[in-house]
Amino acid sequence: MKIEPRDISENSMRFVISNTTPAFMNMIRRALVADVPKLAIDDVIIYDNTSGLFDEIIAHKLGLLPIPTVPEEFVEKAKCTCNGEGCSKCTVRYTLSKEGPCTIYSGDLTPDRPGFAFSEKRVPIVKLLPGQRLIIEAIAAIGTGSKHAKWQASCGVGYKYYPSVKIDATKCDNHGGCIKECPQGIFKFDGKKVVVDQSKIEKCTLCMSCQEYCAVASGAIDVKWDESKIIFNVETDGSMSAAEALRQSAKSLRQKFTEFESLL
Repeated sequence: MKIEPRDISENSMRFVISNTTPAFMNMIRRALVADVPKLAIDDVIIYDNTSGLFDEIIAHKLGLLPIPTVPEEFVEKAKCTCNGEGCSKCTVRYTLSKEGPCTIYSGDLTPDRPGFAFSEKRVPIVKLLPGQRLIIEAIAAIGTGSKHAKWQASCGVGYKYYPSVKIDATKCDNHGGCIKECPQGIFKFDGKKVVVDQSKIEKCTLCMSCQEYCAVASGAIDVKWDESKIIFNVETDGSMSAAEALRQSAKSLRQKFTEFESLL
């Protein structure tokens, strides 16, 4: 197996994996979506809410806010020595007390210890009019996406086969219609000849528009894909880096394989 990185940033990664199978890549995709542990608000105590939003709406919006997470620092409440009561090993508490007129943002919630402020501080929660109040306490716990979407660290995970686009020079009339037809712009003129721009080949979505267009005239374009070579994309919500999410997914798969081996 060969891994070639393409675009790497804090919250997203794109890389090409060779000598693999779609089944293996789908296994990684599922692990990223369902098995990576992260913190999310799981319980909200509302002491006073005279805003224009119902309690349930505010609680739902709080649950979707990304919290910086280091999974090794926490255990699940059900497995904690506090027996689910909530302690520093399994929960993080946030407090908020505001009175209008103002707009309450995610950054206005104060954690009970440093390092756990929301990753996105300008997410609007609710707008308070004069005289309106919101006083709450929110409790975050660790979980996985298999239990609820609020614990899903990876919000954009997908893969596609590596495209192979070839032009038969003996059939091509170099009219250039395929250049306009391709939505990703992977064709270009090289002098008077139409060629495939290899620097953009990975943008190909295998839509077959070029091949269908060319089939009417000459049939010079042949679009295929390589099932042993995959372009993989992963993006996180900001609770952890894309590299950390990938590491956690690999850790989860390793644990499952070990358990399966022991059962056998």
